[in-house]
Amino acid sequence: MEVLRRGVRLLVRGVEAALAARARPRGGWWDRPADAPREIRNPVETSSMPSRRDRLPPGQILTERWPVLHYGPVPPFDPKTWDFEVFGLCESPFRLSYEAFEALPRVSITADMHCVTTWSRYDMRWEGVHVREIVVRARPRPEARFVIVHCEHGYTTNLPLDEFAGEDCLFADAESGRPLSPEHGFPLRLVVPGLYAWKSAKWVRKVEFAAADRPGFWEVRGYHNRADPWKEERYSE
Repeated sequence: MEVLRRGVRLLVRGVEAALAARARPRGGWWDRPADAPREIRNPVETSSMPSRRDRLPPGQILTERWPVLHYGPVPPFDPKTWDFEVFGLCESPFRLSYEAFEALPRVSITADMHCVTTWSRYDMRWEGVHVREIVVRARPRPEARFVIVHCEHGYTTNLPLDEFAGEDCLFADAESGRPLSPEHGFPLRLVVPGLYAWKSAKWVRKVEFAAADRPGFWEVRGYHNRADPWKEERYSE
């Protein structure tokens, strides 16, 4: 009987491990402890250029300008009081001062930007902290499948964790060798080149790991939840 019980316990543990592995989003690199050797080096050069002949998604118009679009006023910034918080379904929630955030390893990523209002701009050279640097430190739990990005003025946007932690995604504070202007998101904006630019939220203050998806500011106002420019996912049906 004891042998049977032991066999049942081993079977249950095996099933639980398999279910946990299936529940965890793709990209096991974030299972590493926060003090493990980083995949991110300083500097790192990557590119999100699509492997398509035509880099311009359907319905987009190429521009060399960088239009300024956002909801609400540009928020004030005080480096003495500004902080960056990571919380929710993660093993190691944390909060960083502006000075501590700026001391994190930095990357440089060249990527195209596509706005839902139909403009696109090629070869934007972003500088900042790779999203994976944050994810590795936070160590999301297996049930964390989504990320809610919280910004100034209560603005939020939502992404699947695997989209958020993409190879070409970062928290940027500079572009083309110059600090971002406040109108373009300084001191910190998220950059997710593979999605329409409203997902690249400006003035980021918090990152929340969540089990369930929660549509953000524009998503509840009729914008598409996913925002893939190659599928023209501009608005909800």
